[in-house]
Amino acid sequence: MTFKSVKKMDINFSVIGYGCWGASGESNWHGHTDKDQIRAIQTAIDGGINFFDAAPVYGLGYAETILGKAIKGRRNNIYIGTKCGLPWDEKNNVRNDVRKDVILKEIDESLLRLDVDYVDIYQVHWPTANGVAIEETMSALAEIIKSGKARYVGLTNFSIADAKKSQEYIDIASMQGLYNMIERNAESYHNIPLQYKVEAEVLPFTRTEGMAFFPYSPLFQGLLSGKFTADQAFMKGDVRKSNPKLVGAGYAKHFELVKRLNSFADKLGKPLNEVALNWLVEQEEVTSIIAGVKNEEQVKSNLKALEWKLDADAIAQINNIVDTSEL
Repeated sequence: MTFKSVKKMDINFSVIGYGCWGASGESNWHGHTDKDQIRAIQTAIDGGINFFDAAPVYGLGYAETILGKAIKGRRNNIYIGTKCGLPWDEKNNVRNDVRKDVILKEIDESLLRLDVDYVDIYQVHWPTANGVAIEETMSALAEIIKSGKARYVGLTNFSIADAKKSQEYIDIASMQGLYNMIERNAESYHNIPLQYKVEAEVLPFTRTEGMAFFPYSPLFQGLLSGKFTADQAFMKGDVRKSNPKLVGAGYAKHFELVKRLNSFADKLGKPLNEVALNWLVEQEEVTSIIAGVKNEEQVKSNLKALEWKLDADAIAQINNIVDTSEL
């Protein structure tokens, strides 16, 4: 395993991490079971992966519960990141709510589901909303840090302006955003507008500030696995059906680009998923890749990306393929 560290945290992160959205139950991601996820998490730990990224909203508490079961007896070997700010009501309607009392309630519920005393990074899942002042949200996080329920604070999907504002109240140790070989400065995610450009804004900012950066959707929700077909269809309920880049005309354009990337991967003699992960590892500011999987075989497949390295010429060719695409 390869590790990276940053000035803001006393942690050596495995460059490939584990995204726990896939552990949110078959109603969200099809083709695997809870046992598959638990086995995959444990295989990941055995393979040297030490950063696990979860969120309460993943399966409405389900993913945190599965992660908690999988890591029993192994807590001291890993680092856990979870999030706040997307609670749900008794009818399972999710809302963006970053009020102080909500966040203080959420951290206790997360710790209970994870069955741990603290998390290593507590992240605001989406920017403040509904007129809630950043100061109030950061005040809640400061209280959580002081209580020992979290070691560090991170931001997910925040603009640079809001990140700077947040830093006026509390030390921000990490940022997380949508980033992969294709989506480098994406304007939206599942039709949600993004207020940041990762490559143009976030990476330079985290490098200057000594923060960690965690890219999510590193394989473009499976598209960069190289295993999708031209007529790819997702089962009813699969969260990817709500991603306009993976359905209809949006998918057709992205699939054409992936065909070109697949051809390049074939010339290297490597599968596209390894190329995509390898490309991210070679980005200086990328600290740990939030890679979601369905089973232990996919964990092993991801880990194989660390057995070799892309050279500068290969990276330049990949960048040229993406830059000259017609997206």
